[in-house]
Amino acid sequence: MADKEIPGETIFLLYDTYGFPIDLTADIARERELTIDIAGFEREMEAQRTRARSASQFAGGLSDQVSIDGETAFCGYEKSREQAVITSILVEGEHVDQLHDGQQGIIVLDNSPFYAESGGQAGDSGQISTDTANFDVIDTRKQGKAFTHIGRCENGSFKVGDRVTAHIDEQGRTATALNHSATHLLHAALQQVLGDHVTQKGSLVNVHRLRFDFSHFEPVNDQQLHEIERLVNQQIRLNHDVETRLMKLDEAKASGAMALFGEKYDDDVRVLRMGDFSTELCGGTHAGRTGDIGLFKIISETGIASGVRRIEAVTGENALDYIEENQTRLQEVSSLIKAKPDNIQEKAEQLVQRTRQLEKELETLKSKLASNAGSDLASSAQDISGIKVLASQLEGADGKSLRDTVDQLKNKLGTAAIILSSLEDDKITLIAGVTKDITDKIRAGDLVAHVASQVGGKGGGRPDMAQGGGNQPENLTAALDSVTNWIQKKLEN
Repeated sequence: MADKEIPGETIFLLYDTYGFPIDLTADIARERELTIDIAGFEREMEAQRTRARSASQFAGGLSDQVSIDGETAFCGYEKSREQAVITSILVEGEHVDQLHDGQQGIIVLDNSPFYAESGGQAGDSGQISTDTANFDVIDTRKQGKAFTHIGRCENGSFKVGDRVTAHIDEQGRTATALNHSATHLLHAALQQVLGDHVTQKGSLVNVHRLRFDFSHFEPVNDQQLHEIERLVNQQIRLNHDVETRLMKLDEAKASGAMALFGEKYDDDVRVLRMGDFSTELCGGTHAGRTGDIGLFKIISETGIASGVRRIEAVTGENALDYIEENQTRLQEVSSLIKAKPDNIQEKAEQLVQRTRQLEKELETLKSKLASNAGSDLASSAQDISGIKVLASQLEGADGKSLRDTVDQLKNKLGTAAIILSSLEDDKITLIAGVTKDITDKIRAGDLVAHVASQVGGKGGGRPDMAQGGGNQPENLTAALDSVTNWIQKKLEN
């Protein structure tokens, strides 16, 4: 990878995990004179597609071309466990009569308490079982009007027509429901704080967290986030009933229920109401009361596209875990800087000021050391046809110290060509300087490029001052020793 190229893996991480568009990454890279590894990004995208295809194969190879007759009645609003009959079994995209121990596949039921992935809510997991067999459900999705229970037969076997017990992971369902109810409160709070222009652009709710995408033209500042979080937690403490009513679509809209743009609704819809704060159309599963959510905590706010922001948050036990983790970090930092949590900010500010002061003192000392070293180096310069030539390494010097020393040597030596180097963690810094009276014969950029090319790097700059670097310190001594002959040849030519 080139020093100024952002690798494809990083670009893909920004895109896939944080929703950062590649064109925005490219714009920011250009502003900072960086390039991006498009080929590497495309490789990562193709790898993701391969993983998606593999996941699809695990899901029985389902596609729109696979036909599943009949439909699944959903009883999961009221029940977490229910008796059902297997209507279809699929393995690798093909209908089969039986599923055996160790096989991955799909079971379709006539009736199910499992919520199938929809409206941003993840599908349920759990167990389908008989007295002699067990099927571990890792996900539930829709295929037409049928619910497909995706997983693995852990023991025994299942066949079409078997009567089974379907039992969801109740703890996971509850955590997901809390997150889903919190997104409704969050949506209403966003509109109150930011304005009526806020509309939902996407969401994800699962066992661990919630993610909510919404239209907004600028980042949400800390004060606004605090107010949004405060409003949501206020509604949680008020402990409203989470009321659901089945209504005709037109009637629901007339009642003021918020419908999501682009979402398809049946003629009969479920209207979810939380006090006077939030009323939306939603077919997902929810808490019984807002107080069940317990606690709402925003963990991030980012931009994912032009005019679209994203908030991620946690609720309930996950929110408590998040706060406890932050409290532990605070205690650890307090211990490190020898402060109490209540005065950690003051102590941190003092340390920052002290660090800045020490950095200035260190810079002054480095300049003095470089100046002294420069005085010593002046006596070792070689005279070539009236030009003082010096190529040397200064221990512990940084780029600024090298430049200052080169300037001092130019003033001290008169007509001169100088290149100085320093080494830190196998990284070489090179600074070259040439007095202006000889830049028609010897250019600083050419001089630094000559040395840099021998140490695995490159360089350039003005005729009288240039810089470069490299990463092959084992070649540095020979490269510096070659400067005298290089200048001799330049003058002869």
